[in-house]
Amino acid sequence: MIKTSLLKYLLGICICLTALQTGPAHADRIKDIGSFQGLRANQLTGYGVVVGLAGTGDDSLEYSTAGVKGAVSRFGLTLPPGVNPSLKNAAAVMVTAELPPFAKPGQRLDITVSALGKAKSLRGGTLVMMPLRGADGQIYAMAQGNLAVGGLGIDAADGSRTLVNIPSAGRIPGGATVERSVGTGFARTPYLTFNLAEPDLTTALRVADAINRKMGLEMAEAIDAVSVQIETEPGASKRIMQMGLIENIEVTPAKAPARVIVNARTGTVVINDMVRITPAAVSHGKLTVKIEESPRVVQPNAFGRGQTAVEPASAISVEEEGSPMFAFDRGASLADIVETINAIGATPGDLVAILEALKQAGAMKAELQIQ
Repeated sequence: MIKTSLLKYLLGICICLTALQTGPAHADRIKDIGSFQGLRANQLTGYGVVVGLAGTGDDSLEYSTAGVKGAVSRFGLTLPPGVNPSLKNAAAVMVTAELPPFAKPGQRLDITVSALGKAKSLRGGTLVMMPLRGADGQIYAMAQGNLAVGGLGIDAADGSRTLVNIPSAGRIPGGATVERSVGTGFARTPYLTFNLAEPDLTTALRVADAINRKMGLEMAEAIDAVSVQIETEPGASKRIMQMGLIENIEVTPAKAPARVIVNARTGTVVINDMVRITPAAVSHGKLTVKIEESPRVVQPNAFGRGQTAVEPASAISVEEEGSPMFAFDRGASLADIVETINAIGATPGDLVAILEALKQAGAMKAELQIQ
């Protein structure tokens, strides 16, 4: 009995170790690599007026004045024609928000408020109630509240000014209330479609295979490098349940293609670990040309009629810094590339030149993107 129990115990350990060794490496949940079609956020925007500023508003801009007149007219106050109030304590603003999928009336949204005109700061201001509209022109939320501004602007008497962050923009957490929901339409479609965030044929096939193995049915099919089509029964409740199960299935995404990204403006170079170099020899040197100006003052003879003049004198020197040739072995990895280039003290600009030359020579099997 003891021997049998011991054998079963050892067998269980072996099975667990085997499962750990053969488990998916770097597996991600399906919900982390894409989203279901139709479940998307919608952008909302609107025009409003911020009041209560400490003399940092728009002053006398026409569209700001028109906005204030429209705001006060809702309360039965009509300003006489030709009367334009001074608006140092008010500012015209643009308000933006994002309406998430399945948002229902009564839910709160965070909004961003940005000055539209010459307002120097929105600190301490209050947004007057205004509508937020979608791309179809319909009102989906109403916004109002006190701004939280992280920036600060200080003006001195001599006209100088100091800015900390951006005082002309702020946020109102929960500053908008949803008034209308947006239909997703996923419950009425003949099938569900899952879209990958990054197009990849291998990953799309792996997602479809993982769904079929988990569900035990041939219900998922990759139709291109982005979309996986999933057959399911109609009805919102059933689809919500299946979508919840599918989102938590783990998949090992395919490795990204070999790619080198170069930002020419900042000198940033990013190389992923799939980049490989075929045998190649590289020699990279620096040529420095120096021009030194040493003008001389020339005086006329003691009894001559000439004038004092400046005679230019230039000296040109050329210095070439010799760099030894270095070689890449077959299949050189990212670590080999970085180690070799760092050894010769190459700057980001030198690195870009070397990578471009390797690409043109056909020695670097990777996509080179220069931004």
